[in-house]
Amino acid sequence: MNICLVSSEIAPFAKTGGLADVTAALGKYLAKNGVDVRLIMPLYAQVDTKKHEMVAVEFARNCQVMLGTHKFVYDVFTLKESPDGAQYYFIHCPSLYARPTVYTDDVDEHLRFTLLDVAALELCQRMGWAPDIFHCNDWQSALIPIYLKTLYQWDSLFKKTKTLLSIHNLAYQGSFPADSINDLNLAEYYSMFDAAELYAGKINFLRIGLMHSDYLSTVSPTYAQEIQTETFGEGMHELLRSRSQQLIGILNGVDYEEWNPETDKHIPYHYSIKNLAGKKHNKKVLLDKLGLPYSAQAPVLAMITRLVEQKGIDLLKDSIERILDSFDVRMVILASGQPEYEHYLHSLQMHYPDKVAFYKGYNTDLAHLIEAGADIFLMPSRYEPCGLNQIYSLKYGTVPVVRKTGGLADTVRLYNWETQEGTGFVFEHYNADSLHWAMEYAVTTYTKKKAWRKIQIQGMREDFSWEKQIKEYLRLYEKIKQL
Repeated sequence: MNICLVSSEIAPFAKTGGLADVTAALGKYLAKNGVDVRLIMPLYAQVDTKKHEMVAVEFARNCQVMLGTHKFVYDVFTLKESPDGAQYYFIHCPSLYARPTVYTDDVDEHLRFTLLDVAALELCQRMGWAPDIFHCNDWQSALIPIYLKTLYQWDSLFKKTKTLLSIHNLAYQGSFPADSINDLNLAEYYSMFDAAELYAGKINFLRIGLMHSDYLSTVSPTYAQEIQTETFGEGMHELLRSRSQQLIGILNGVDYEEWNPETDKHIPYHYSIKNLAGKKHNKKVLLDKLGLPYSAQAPVLAMITRLVEQKGIDLLKDSIERILDSFDVRMVILASGQPEYEHYLHSLQMHYPDKVAFYKGYNTDLAHLIEAGADIFLMPSRYEPCGLNQIYSLKYGTVPVVRKTGGLADTVRLYNWETQEGTGFVFEHYNADSLHWAMEYAVTTYTKKKAWRKIQIQGMREDFSWEKQIKEYLRLYEKIKQL
């Protein structure tokens, strides 16, 4: 089977969020299952070509493309040696990708990812390689389905090629002025666009993809249902409902080679389901590192997050101080984002210097140490397409407190005192009192050591590995091939 996976980011080359981890894992595990998988992404200025030993693809140099009146010349690079059996290709166009950040608010943002989609199609032509499926991801590669139906329909290479568009976060859609249609070289196909949006003076890359892709997927079964509602549909719910027969939710897997307390190279003490002693030692190391006093009786609450409204930071602001005032706890936060939230966390740290530590930014070693050293992990998201940290937390015996939404609802089971079943603490309503209830439930349960250990062990036994989840993608690909 031939799969061409196109994405705006792939780890470890460029990463701003979970999309990069998911696409990287898909490539790795599809290759392990004998799939001819080729991944294509932009070669941003931030990508270290020397470190990753990239070389030019000789048959794809000085490629010229006209997008409207704009002329671009690009080269294609690949890895000298693949680390996992998948083939990686990088579109090198400095005029579009040599920017300080992966994503921008620049006036040519639509051109940056239109070129990615066109270059992906042209690279397949240059290789003489026919994908069974183009697996597109989010709005940045959502034009490929309409291009296959229009400008590239003539090429018999793509005669049997199907398309799958994965929605990683519906809130990001790629909306641009309507006259951008000229830059896509699709003005004569305006009837294939959403008429109401064109009339309103805009085009939406994601909507175009949702309309024309053969199949749609998202990153958890619950999110696949939620986005068909007005509350979570981000203006796309009617379209998604109309395509519900071609929409599936497949939970993201995690790479347990990278996230496993038994082997994690980022933590000082390893531990397992049979012997959790190392977790206590990691807790002390974590608190020492962040300048907080250690107490075996005081649970450590943790967050690793982007500081945006989606992540439930407003709920935290209205509830965490009640917990800090009422219980002997510690709170560690690794995050960055909106300035008002950063300012709040700085002030929280100043107000509770012996209880709260806020590390602004992201640090891989610290992220792993937090998972290994914390007792309770908070994810009070307003919505969460999948989420990965709650899954890491389960594996590390760090009990999650989550809201019942998206992938959080699919991965964490509410602990029940009567049956003693469950893997965490789940609240349903998006308000501060509900979050406070869940945190208080977790903190008080922590004092019941026998019950707490059972919750930890039940979570650590869960299997959300890519080895398991990749089988669902393989079944989906086979289904799409038969369309």
